[in-house]
Amino acid sequence: MSSNSTNRRSFLKQSAATAGAMAMAGGLPLFAEEAKEPHPVVPMGKAEHCIMVWLGGGAAQIDTWDPKAKGDAKLKKAGSYYDAIDTAVPGLQVCEHLKRCAPLMERFNPIRTVHHDVIDEHAAATNRMHTGRDTSGTIVYPSIGSAIAYQRGAASDIAPAYMLIGYPNVTRGPGFLGASAGYVYLTDTAQGPNGLARMPHISDERAARRENVLGKLRDRYLTKAEEKQLIEDYAEAGQAALRLSGPEFMKAFDLDNEPDDLRNKYGGEFGQRCLLSRRLVERGVRFIEVSHNLNFVNGTGWDTHNEGQLNQHLLIQELDGAIATLVTDLEEKKLLDKTLIVISSEFGRPAQFDGGGGRGHHGGAFTVVLAGGGLQTGKAIGETDELAMKALDRRVSVPDLFATIFQTMGINPHEELYAGDRPVPISDGGRPIAELFS
Repeated sequence: MSSNSTNRRSFLKQSAATAGAMAMAGGLPLFAEEAKEPHPVVPMGKAEHCIMVWLGGGAAQIDTWDPKAKGDAKLKKAGSYYDAIDTAVPGLQVCEHLKRCAPLMERFNPIRTVHHDVIDEHAAATNRMHTGRDTSGTIVYPSIGSAIAYQRGAASDIAPAYMLIGYPNVTRGPGFLGASAGYVYLTDTAQGPNGLARMPHISDERAARRENVLGKLRDRYLTKAEEKQLIEDYAEAGQAALRLSGPEFMKAFDLDNEPDDLRNKYGGEFGQRCLLSRRLVERGVRFIEVSHNLNFVNGTGWDTHNEGQLNQHLLIQELDGAIATLVTDLEEKKLLDKTLIVISSEFGRPAQFDGGGGRGHHGGAFTVVLAGGGLQTGKAIGETDELAMKALDRRVSVPDLFATIFQTMGINPHEELYAGDRPVPISDGGRPIAELFS
């Protein structure tokens, strides 16, 4: 790399750091359009962990966290599919099938006016809600999990920074941040990550000897390799795998050590994933994504076109029981204020019913739920119209949502990452939702 390139990068990083610091203090608009309105001073959050529950397929806001007057699928009358119930927060209602979360709503913040314009294709919308940006032909952006892992690292030496309980996908990956910001994944809570556990006959001493030999071979190879960064990334991943194969971390997957009554409260496979997430938090994992409904218990998952709408309540009930138990479990263990729970989806659903009695795609206003994390909980952010289709006030962009999550996790949302020499704003210019911090 030339000295000019190095100087340019140093200048950009220093300028970005200075601008970010001044913006956080309310003294400098970070973007030109922000000069037109005041930039509120938002206190930095203190959450140490984040659990993101992913409702793949597109959960209907009007049938879950933002209920409206009841419609009729047979008569094609737009509206909610289920009745609404009151919650612990006066004036805030949710769907009748969220009856276990309803009494706990003082720990939640439903953000009802999240919006974007990517609704025609699930993969593109999933990418938007994981990276905060559209796909690009020139750069692969990191997921929010990878960005948090990169910025904060693991909370202990025995755990990875980022774990995915679900199927791997580039949308969840580190993008230009590289392998060190990647995830460890598993799909079966009973086994733990494939390839990490040692064979029973490999003792600690034998493992140490193997690691010593491997280290010598690696060091010798690095002196000759042309693509040193690639080899170093691979070696770092191998070293991390060896650390994680130890008993301290692998004990996290022994769910049978939990009381039977608690496991039963969490429920089936999805509930066990949430229970495992709590155990991973205890061991120092910084960011955990938990995929819901890989088994399509209602026939179609959250993609409730046509007949998928008929049994949507099975999904909602499963989500309700697991999330309510996760919140109370974290709270009893003094971890709720340290752990931000995010319940997200790629887009919402319209109030109108399609020809088969289901719902299409809608990104104009949908709900992402936050819970815990030391936030000022017990309040809904944003208000939608009578059909939960349009925001009446407090529109929240995806960058704003990301900025809120970063702020909660103690990460400056105005900071810039670098794809080579190219500066990339970590939240794409988003602003945190100030009322959640004061």
